[in-house]
Amino acid sequence: MDPHHDARTFDDILQARAARRRFLQGAAALAALAALPAGCGETEVRAAAPRRSWREGKSSLRFQPLLHGADERMHVSAGHAASVVVAWGDALLPGAPAFDPAKLDGESQRLQFGTDCDFIAYMPLPRGSDSSDHGLLCVNHENSRLHMMSTEYKDHRETLMHSTKKHVECEMAAQGHSVVEVRLVDGRWNVVQGSAYARRLNALDTRFRVSGPAAGHERLRTKDDPEGLTVLGTFNNCAGGTTPWGTVLVCEENINKVFLGGARGTREQRNHSRMAVGEEVEYSWSRHVPRFSLANELNEPNRHGWVVEYDPYDPASTPKKRTSLGRFKHEGATCAVDPDGRVVVYMGDDDEDEFVYKWTSARPWDAADPAKNADLLDDGVLHAARFDADGSVTWLPLVHGSGPLTAENGFASQADVLIEARTAASLLGATKMDRPEDVETNPANGRVYVMLTNNVQRTKVDAANPRAKNRYGHVLELDPPRDAQGRAIHAAAKHGWTVFLLGGDPADKEQPGRYHPDIGQDGWLSCPDNCTFDPLGRLWIATDGGYKKGMCDGVWACDVDGEGRALTRRFFRSPLGSEVCGPCFTPDGTTLFVSVQHPGEYDANGGYKGINAATPTSRFPDYDLRLPPRSAVVALRRDDGGALGG
Repeated sequence: MDPHHDARTFDDILQARAARRRFLQGAAALAALAALPAGCGETEVRAAAPRRSWREGKSSLRFQPLLHGADERMHVSAGHAASVVVAWGDALLPGAPAFDPAKLDGESQRLQFGTDCDFIAYMPLPRGSDSSDHGLLCVNHENSRLHMMSTEYKDHRETLMHSTKKHVECEMAAQGHSVVEVRLVDGRWNVVQGSAYARRLNALDTRFRVSGPAAGHERLRTKDDPEGLTVLGTFNNCAGGTTPWGTVLVCEENINKVFLGGARGTREQRNHSRMAVGEEVEYSWSRHVPRFSLANELNEPNRHGWVVEYDPYDPASTPKKRTSLGRFKHEGATCAVDPDGRVVVYMGDDDEDEFVYKWTSARPWDAADPAKNADLLDDGVLHAARFDADGSVTWLPLVHGSGPLTAENGFASQADVLIEARTAASLLGATKMDRPEDVETNPANGRVYVMLTNNVQRTKVDAANPRAKNRYGHVLELDPPRDAQGRAIHAAAKHGWTVFLLGGDPADKEQPGRYHPDIGQDGWLSCPDNCTFDPLGRLWIATDGGYKKGMCDGVWACDVDGEGRALTRRFFRSPLGSEVCGPCFTPDGTTLFVSVQHPGEYDANGGYKGINAATPTSRFPDYDLRLPPRSAVVALRRDDGGALGG
């Protein structure tokens, strides 16, 4: 059953609800590309003097906005510094060798910081404090591309055909998650060497416990794990979240791309097809690791695509795959606490025409006794969102036996519903969305912000997705109902919603974005991906796909209320060919950590032919002809040490 489609244009919707919200206005052209000379490294960048005059307008933000552009360097607003904290291949665990791209193997990589860093959680030290100068960086590693890691391969196709076992093991060890202890010393973040907290979770040899309704289910059992309770590896780890009790949630996203084979004529045909398992193979793991071949293990894909919970303060703890939160291409798992103490987790499924989800715990969390929260995420209800044209969101519970979720439709148990959450949500009539990625709650106002990156496949518009062939993406704002004290009730069955922001170039006649003259023509953004909030509740957005529009990705910020609402301005610009992920503030708002992922992999128009480790479009952060580009975590700070944003 497909969701109802509303054929109204965006302007129709805007006019109908203009009294409630304010949008960016006007038109402008793309800025010209800029090219800067190569240097000897980029461990720190300090912004040059402003290039043009500007007006602050009605925004509460006081930083000098950056112009659009595309070059191999990173750039930050004047009066700020951008410094590399840790990069792919840096030593992390005892015995880790120095990074050497000529000696890539799994044994070395499992001891080093991973590649293609994404989600970042800053967890203060000591535990339970609000320290902003000492903590743990908990970082996801989403992908690993051998042709961008080693000069032995000229392109991606060659890695699929000819990758060696040691390089495949390096790829597997490079994905997953890293825990890095850091300290702020004299205004600069440094990795604490020899930290007892340092840890790697990877796809190669880390063991995970399966918990929740699907634990032990026959569809999770394999030859190596006949009980269906222990999974080897986590991979394609994108966004994530943290819990009120101090654990980290790691999301498994494009898990389908490592499996080779088909499921036609088997019980898993519908399931694997809906997840595109075996259809978009990007890795050659199955050539060397039998469990990634469907001919050997039909159930192995069902053991991935979950949310993983682990305790970063206990390196010996066993991470768990929480099946109650459902299986799909997870992008983010953001926790909110209801007035009654129940925990709500918001999640996006990062694919065209997929859904926004939330999960509600069956019982409240216990702030006084953290041990009681150890398995709280195993018992609750997963919901999918239906966005209606009247501005309401209805949360549809994915519960076995409810409506069409019965044995007649292939759901013999709640485990089946969760394993095939996408199909269950479709049958319930959830709204197909434009690639829902990060879904974050704003602690300052209780509202929820949904990053919708793009969807060029969309042919029919609806109220929440108002543009066909949406190239630039948009942002929705959800408003839960309130209790008598004005607190958001996230567990409510209905929320309100509105379109907060339309991405895009104002000069695009087909899909014009909007800007405010006080911000200038370079204020617009494209392809919102991840987001976070500073201590004042202002929204900071990281993008993925701007390089396809003739400019580099970066970080934009805006107010969420008042006259400066949704008036975005660029704060940070990433190197050519990279996306920006995982924005995360320290508690005091003086540092914003961001991930610079896959630098140098694309040209200014999104092209990738002829680009590899030997010929990248950027050699960030080392700018050394002997080294390939390296993904890295970057710290953004004001020169005077004050809170970002002004």
